[in-house]
Amino acid sequence: MKLRYLFFYILYLTANFLMAQPPLSDSAKISLMTCAPWSGAVYALYGHTAVWVKDDSTHTDVVFNYGFFDSSQPNFIYHFVRGETDYVLGVTSFEDFISEYRSKGVSVWEQPLNLSQGEKQTLWKALYINSLPENRSYRYNFLYDNCATRPRDMVEKYVEGKIIYPKTRDNQTYRNLLHECLHPYPWMEFGIDLIIGAPADRKIDERDKMFLPEYLMRAFEGAIVKKNDTLRYPLVQQTRVILTSNNAAKVSEHSIFTPLNMAFALLLITLLLSIIQVNNINNGFPIKVFDTLLFGMVGLGGTIVFFLMYFSEHPATNPNWNFVWLNIISLLIAVLFWIKSAEKVVHIYHFINFAALTLFLFFWWLIPQQLPVASIPISLCLWVRSGVNMWLIRKEKQKQKKYTSAKYLKAGWGQ
Repeated sequence: MKLRYLFFYILYLTANFLMAQPPLSDSAKISLMTCAPWSGAVYALYGHTAVWVKDDSTHTDVVFNYGFFDSSQPNFIYHFVRGETDYVLGVTSFEDFISEYRSKGVSVWEQPLNLSQGEKQTLWKALYINSLPENRSYRYNFLYDNCATRPRDMVEKYVEGKIIYPKTRDNQTYRNLLHECLHPYPWMEFGIDLIIGAPADRKIDERDKMFLPEYLMRAFEGAIVKKNDTLRYPLVQQTRVILTSNNAAKVSEHSIFTPLNMAFALLLITLLLSIIQVNNINNGFPIKVFDTLLFGMVGLGGTIVFFLMYFSEHPATNPNWNFVWLNIISLLIAVLFWIKSAEKVVHIYHFINFAALTLFLFFWWLIPQQLPVASIPISLCLWVRSGVNMWLIRKEKQKQKKYTSAKYLKAGWGQ
């Protein structure tokens, strides 16, 4: 089913659910559902979370899912890039929910919550109100407000007591956790490292880590509800698998076509072409084409980084130290390479770029942001090309100065 039609189908089921909300019986249960990552879509690489409400006495069997969006909305891609995507709380039947993940071949876990009858009823009512047409939309934020943090916030709000989460490993950051999900996908990991900036490298606590469904499930598994000084009990009854993965397909981590390998290959080509140019073997069209492609691609990447830094609502994109080498000005310079009258501007750019990259590479380990290692060989490519171009321009100027010197002219006149 196409995503657009699926979205409206979910809204149709939600409307039918909203026609009546029977009170829950004593035998009802409310569970946190956690779905394993799925490699079929970028947004599914991090897993998913939902809330399941089941009551056999009232024939209630519904799943509240904060992860729906409509990609057919006008200008969806533009708003998505700007971080202005609105997600929707949808209500589906348990069978529809589980059949989707069965078809994807991923595991699903259930964690029934230890709730009193009153807590069940208030949470059930809150989920119902949240799913009303006027309440179900929310501004999605990948790190701070997503399909995992919303169920957590609802549980915390309606549990009558303080939830104490187990301690996790110290010194973890948002970037560390994203790497755990993206490690089998080196190009996606590289892309994420380029567009998220220094804020993603701050140390985060247990609640911050729950933006990932797996970490939320672990936290709930070891969480304790503190009612008072004497009464404490586990937040969940148990963690059990209700759907086992049958998807054995794995993305190979041993491919030679990784960002780091490709970056070193690019550096090798850059060095060879630069040696050829310096030795006057070829100082013309092919090398200018290479410079145009190199600086042009860097400029395109810099345009994306610049847009995310200053014109988007996405979290943790500003400041971004990748902008030192991945800058938007390179795109303009790639055009100016072909304009004779812009030689002076190009020379000034090469001087500034060479100086900036020298500092960037020298102090790379001191930068307060975890940069992708592949940025080093790519930066070296730009550093070498700016350095060689500066040297050739200076050499040409000295040559012209020599030809116009009085001593040279007198020698030409036989004096």
